[in-house]
Amino acid sequence: MKQLTKAEEEVMQILWKLKKANVKAVIKELPEPKPAYNTISTIIRILESKGFVDHEQKGKGYLYYPMVQREEYSSQSINSFVDKYFQGSFKSMVSFFVRKNDLSLKEMEDIMKDIEKNNKS
Repeated sequence: MKQLTKAEEEVMQILWKLKKANVKAVIKELPEPKPAYNTISTIIRILESKGFVDHEQKGKGYLYYPMVQREEYSSQSINSFVDKYFQGSFKSMVSFFVRKNDLSLKEMEDIMKDIEKNNKS
């Protein structure tokens, strides 16, 4: 799966949230200053060419919708991040964040409980 640029990921976040949207609806969700219509339209076409988005005709325009689920992209992105910065070791990544963020024992226990709960689901 291809990596997204920051701008592409921002548009994808909106499409994941809205599920289906035209370019104007995407722009409405973006913070000020709003980008030009053509800018967002171009980003969406790039996302289509990468296989992240598809469209359906709605009157004279198009509704765009995600073809890749947020969880699927998140999983791929985190794996790429771990490979790139921690030689593929999740243990090294967690250890790094524990040291840098000064997590308490209670916070670590809460994280472990969440992981165990999710593994049982």
